[in-house]
Amino acid sequence: MYIISICGGSGSGKTTFTDKVRKELNEEVSVVHMDSYYLPKLPKELETSMGQPNFDHPDAFDWKLLARHLKSLKNGKAVEAPLYNFKTNSRLKKTKTIKPSQVVLFEGIFSLYNEDIRALSDITAFLHVESDIRFIRRLHRDVEERARSLDSVITQYYETVRPMYQKYLDPQRQFADFIVGEETDIAAGILAAKVNELLRKPKKK
Repeated sequence: MYIISICGGSGSGKTTFTDKVRKELNEEVSVVHMDSYYLPKLPKELETSMGQPNFDHPDAFDWKLLARHLKSLKNGKAVEAPLYNFKTNSRLKKTKTIKPSQVVLFEGIFSLYNEDIRALSDITAFLHVESDIRFIRRLHRDVEERARSLDSVITQYYETVRPMYQKYLDPQRQFADFIVGEETDIAAGILAAKVNELLRKPKKK
């Protein structure tokens, strides 16, 4: 089986791109969303100067659980993935079963950050989208889907999203097999074609 890791900043279109790739693949696909693996409670040191949680720092994620689940899927075992409520900023008690499949699409803002997880990945991609476009997309999403106020989204962007992108997110580009721009249709087709080619190859004995 193959793990395809898709990375990019908040609002870069990772979920949309992942869905486009999924629809082009010839085999059953499982999808792992890194957003589901936020820690149940963020450590105190991740609070901003205004006392708000910094969800754009690598330490906001449950790396041990994420690595264990990706390894299990790689070994053909189903996992019970956590679910996260972005309106209450908390992990839900219920989980979602993710079954192993020939292809696992793993998307998230830090999907290329951790060395051990990168080692599990067979193909890596980074979505490079201009900051103004990412901000506008994030603004619409957080206000419409996550019950956020306009002022809170703007404050969070300048306080954590933008500086964390520059410090931690953008450097992940060096680990990507290829970079994807704003227009993703052709890139999704190319990535899917490559994965379909790998799936057709005879398995090594």
